[in-house]
Amino acid sequence: MRRGGLRSAFRRGGTRLPSQSRARGGVGTRARRRAKPRALDLFSGAGGLTQGLRQAGYSVIGAVEIDAGACTTYRLNHKRVHLWEKDISHLTGTAIMQQLKLRRGELDLLAACPPCEGFSTMRTKNGARRNLDRRNDLIFEVLRIIRSIRPVSIMLENVPGLARNYRFRKFVKDLQRLGYKTKWAVLNAADYGVPQHRRRLVLLGSLAREPEFALTDPRRWTVRQTIGRLNVPERSRDPLHNYAPRRSPKVQRIIEGIPHNGGSRRALRLSEQLKCHRKFDGFYDVYGRMAWDMPSPTITGGCINPSKGRFLHPRFDRAITLREAALLQSFPRKYRFSLKWGRYPAANLIGNALPPEFVRRHAAALTKARKTGLPVKTEAR
Repeated sequence: MRRGGLRSAFRRGGTRLPSQSRARGGVGTRARRRAKPRALDLFSGAGGLTQGLRQAGYSVIGAVEIDAGACTTYRLNHKRVHLWEKDISHLTGTAIMQQLKLRRGELDLLAACPPCEGFSTMRTKNGARRNLDRRNDLIFEVLRIIRSIRPVSIMLENVPGLARNYRFRKFVKDLQRLGYKTKWAVLNAADYGVPQHRRRLVLLGSLAREPEFALTDPRRWTVRQTIGRLNVPERSRDPLHNYAPRRSPKVQRIIEGIPHNGGSRRALRLSEQLKCHRKFDGFYDVYGRMAWDMPSPTITGGCINPSKGRFLHPRFDRAITLREAALLQSFPRKYRFSLKWGRYPAANLIGNALPPEFVRRHAAALTKARKTGLPVKTEAR
């Protein structure tokens, strides 16, 4: 595989959608067919979902996000999108349609990624513990907006744990009662052109026809292809890449002792490990290195901290940088993340984002199925 292919794809901003077949009609008909489909992004975060939709040919005309730091980054990259910086429960579908000059049924796609911490593996692994996170009910705010706006298509993303929750089952049934044909599955972003293993629950819905997921990609985009040719941080002018992390001498010695290209702290003698690791057998990804010729592990909010997972660079004795983490999430090279609140809040925005390439492929498949009326086949898994 040609090196740099993934980065080139990200710089180009995605591939073109299939062209429309010509049909009879006046100028107005042809103009409508040339117009980009319009989308709304709920819980937009730093803009990964919006970026993927734009790369798929959508015009994202509105977004909703409550977090000030996420809104700052979103505005740096999506200046023409009307962004509501507020609690979604205080926003009505009518207000959205009025602001965006839409009528009921005119929005092509409503996409949403409600906060998922309440359904994460770490929060739900103890089955005896009741999960009372109030954010769990935000999925019904999405349903409320859908009822009001009646978008033609729907895309919802969350952690796999949501699929086991009664809220998700109710959400799907309510969509079906509204006339939406639905399809959902737990998918790995690495199967869709993202250089990262990341399992996510994806639901697609359509009033037009049964939706289909994008084709799986037999290739695997790797860490080497994605960040292998970056300049060393000291030679970069990118503030997301060139900065000096602070590590204690003991932690730095531990990092230097981890074998390159996929090594873990299992290789260290017991005396070389931190005291908190000596009596604990598990979580060996902590202080582990990424492997050059594989997709990265899941990029999380702790992606620049080696104590949070397998986030050491395959070759250099350091954690990956913010820019490297963003590239592994499939963000374009020039995508901006605000450092106003510091590096760790920026890392949290990157780790919580949806990979744009993952979004792009499924949004493009959703559009193709709707416009052509042809099924989009998926490869057997």
